[in-house]
Amino acid sequence: MNRTAFTGIHESLGAKMVPFAGYLMPVQFEGINAEHITVREKVGVFDVSHMGEFWFKGPKAFELAQKLTSNDVALLGDGKIQYTCFPNDKGGIVDDLLIYRVDAMTYLLVVNASNIQKDWEWVVGNNTMGAGIYNASDEIAQLAVQGPMATATLQKLTDTDLGGIPYYTFKKVTLAGVKDVILSNTGYTGAGGFELYFANADGEKIWKAVFEAGAAYGIKPIGLAARDTLRLEMGFCLYGNDIDETTSPIEAGLGWITKFTDGNDFINRAALQQQKEDGVQRRLRGFVMIDKGIPRQHYEICDADGQVIGEVTSGTMAPSLKKAIGMGYVKTENAKFGSDIFIKIRNRLLKAEIVKIPFYK
Repeated sequence: MNRTAFTGIHESLGAKMVPFAGYLMPVQFEGINAEHITVREKVGVFDVSHMGEFWFKGPKAFELAQKLTSNDVALLGDGKIQYTCFPNDKGGIVDDLLIYRVDAMTYLLVVNASNIQKDWEWVVGNNTMGAGIYNASDEIAQLAVQGPMATATLQKLTDTDLGGIPYYTFKKVTLAGVKDVILSNTGYTGAGGFELYFANADGEKIWKAVFEAGAAYGIKPIGLAARDTLRLEMGFCLYGNDIDETTSPIEAGLGWITKFTDGNDFINRAALQQQKEDGVQRRLRGFVMIDKGIPRQHYEICDADGQVIGEVTSGTMAPSLKKAIGMGYVKTENAKFGSDIFIKIRNRLLKAEIVKIPFYK
């Protein structure tokens, strides 16, 4: 089982550790609800060092990135970030990811931990133009510092004005005395904050500095369980739940990262463009439970007559909302916002309502 630069710290803090994507990761520290509220109201720190990082470099880097990803890399300027996906050749998604443009010949791709090997093989297999590629996943540590007090916390550790790093942009900064830390304003919680990328060797120094800087704001370490409830309140997709090799970005409501612009000839573009023009048979939708019950992945979604019209992909009791919420694919004819649907839980049909996401505003 792989360990991150922070595994020993998590263990010393008494975290509940679980195997995840080949790594030993903290699922919770003091409890999901408490950790969730800490991020919504104060500031929390996630160890996300298990994520994968690939470098594309050289004169063919842009060409490879444009071929592999559904968004339009040509729209990126230096210091900008895109959310995008790798379409497969069957209408599904290899992975969803972030792409960072350092300059015209240097791109950083941040992929999901559980897909690192699969994604790397996909990149290598499609690198027909001979771009310079490098898998740096084992060398880079990553912390996500999230919450309304994240900026105030990190500003104590750098001379760079964090107000000058807008949403979905990044800068290389000196942070806590460590040079060339990539500081990006993205986040998977909807609570604001930054991701920090740096060498494993600098992990302990940066962890200590961040927690000292955030002490006045009630900073706490946060586990993967609260990361899941936070992202679900925002309606953010989780690979392996809401999107996978069998779901298209059009079905998943990710048409906004699937750009059919001139020159953006990504893998399987024609099939996805046809889907967009013809329509799809199912849609990923968010729903809120009206009857009492918690939806879980793979539960059947039914109509009022008990006919199966879809399946739950994610579900939880949302700590910020005090309501049970979920996402799932439903037949397009049943996918209208405001419609009643029924989640089959222990052979009972429990009413829910299809709503627009995000759930938490």
